[in-house]
Amino acid sequence: MRREAAPLRAEAPRRPALDRGRSLLGPALQLVHTGQAPTRSALTGALDVTRATAGAVTAELEALGLITVDSRPAGSGRGRPSHRLAVAEDGPVVIAAQIHADGISASLAGLGGQLIAPVHLPLPAATDPVRLLRAVAETGAALARDARRRCLGIGLALPNPVTEPDGTALAALHFGWPSGTPVADLFAAEVRRADHGPRARTELPSAVANDANLAALAEHRHGAGRDSRHLLLVTSGHRGVGGALVIDGRLHTGSAGLALEVGHVTVDPQGRLCPCGNRGCLNSETDPDALFAAAGRTPDPALPLFGQARELAAADTPQARAAVEHVVDRLGLGLAGLVNILNPDRIVLSGLHLDLLAAAPERLAAVVADRCLWGRSGRVPIVPAQVRHAGLVGAAELAWQPYLADPQAVTAA
Repeated sequence: MRREAAPLRAEAPRRPALDRGRSLLGPALQLVHTGQAPTRSALTGALDVTRATAGAVTAELEALGLITVDSRPAGSGRGRPSHRLAVAEDGPVVIAAQIHADGISASLAGLGGQLIAPVHLPLPAATDPVRLLRAVAETGAALARDARRRCLGIGLALPNPVTEPDGTALAALHFGWPSGTPVADLFAAEVRRADHGPRARTELPSAVANDANLAALAEHRHGAGRDSRHLLLVTSGHRGVGGALVIDGRLHTGSAGLALEVGHVTVDPQGRLCPCGNRGCLNSETDPDALFAAAGRTPDPALPLFGQARELAAADTPQARAAVEHVVDRLGLGLAGLVNILNPDRIVLSGLHLDLLAAAPERLAAVVADRCLWGRSGRVPIVPAQVRHAGLVGAAELAWQPYLADPQAVTAA
C-alpha cells in the first residue's frame, strides 16, 4: 500500500522518466539480454524505478529493434499482470569467431547469448598471423552476407594472452607467432577488407580477447555462473589450460590484460614439459595430451584430439580410471592453490575439465578441500559449465559490449 508522505518530511521526488531513461537503456538491455528481466515488472524492480520510467525505457529499446514487449499478461498471480520482455528475434546480429589450436569457428549471434548456426572449419594451410586472421574475417563475412539481419560488429576469441588496451598477442605457442604480434590491428585490417554485404554496418567494429576470459564472461551472463559474485573458470580445450575470474560482473584482467594465466601454475615440478619451457604446469598436466600420457596411450592423429580425450575420460576401464585419477589429482592441486589466493564463491570447469569432473567429482572436491586453507568447512562449489561453445558466445559478448553499454549506438550503424 502506498504511504502518504508527511508534510514536513516529504520524500525526494524521483527523477522524471525522460531524464533517467537514456542512462537506463544500457542497464535495462543488459537485464533483458541475460534473462534477469523477463517481464516489465521484474525490470522495474531491478532498476528501482517507477512503472512509467520502466515503460519508457522498454518502449525505447523496442523502437531501436533490440527487444520485444508483449502486452499479453505474464503469469496468473496476484496484482496487475506485467508485460513480457524478450530480445528481438529479428533484431541485429554480431559475428562471433574463435581460433582453436586445430581449427576455427564462427557464428552469427543475436542478443540473449544465442548462436545462429555456428560453423567449424579446419585451420588453413598457412597459420601466420595475417593469413589466419584473414581466413577468420572472410569466414565471418560470408555469414554476414547470407544473413537477413543487420550486422553490427565482430568479436574474436584467441587461444593465447591478449594485452590491453593495445591488443597484442603474447605466447601464441600454438602457431609460432612472434610475441607481441598486433592481432587487434591486423584483424581490424582484415575485417575492413572483407565484404560483409549490404546489411552490415559500413565499417564493422572488431575486437579480440583471450578465449578463457570470454568463456568466463559467457558463463557468468548465460550459464553456470549467472548468480555468482566471484566466479573462477578453468578450462582445457583442444590443448593447454586457461582460466579467468569474473568479479561483480566484470572480468578481472589485471593491469595489462594478462591476469589469470592459470595454465602456468606449477603442480608437479618434475612433471611433463610445458610449451612455455617449465615443467609440471597445470597447462601440461591436465590437458588432453596429459590424459593420454597418463593412460600410456597415443591418440589417433587422424581424429580430433579433444574428442578422443573426452571418450577416454568417460571410458570404464582400469587404465582409463587410473589416468583420470592421476590428472584429477593434478587439477585439484592447481584449483586449491587458486582458491587460497582468489577466494572465489564458485568454480566452473569446462572443456576436458568438465569431463574429468563428471568422471571423479568426489575425488576432485576432496583434493581441493584437503589442500585449501579452510579445508572441507570452506568447500567451494565446483560445477560444470553450461554454455555450449562458450568461447564463441563470449566473443559475441565482446562484439555486443558497445551496444549493451549504449543501445542508442545501434542507430549509428
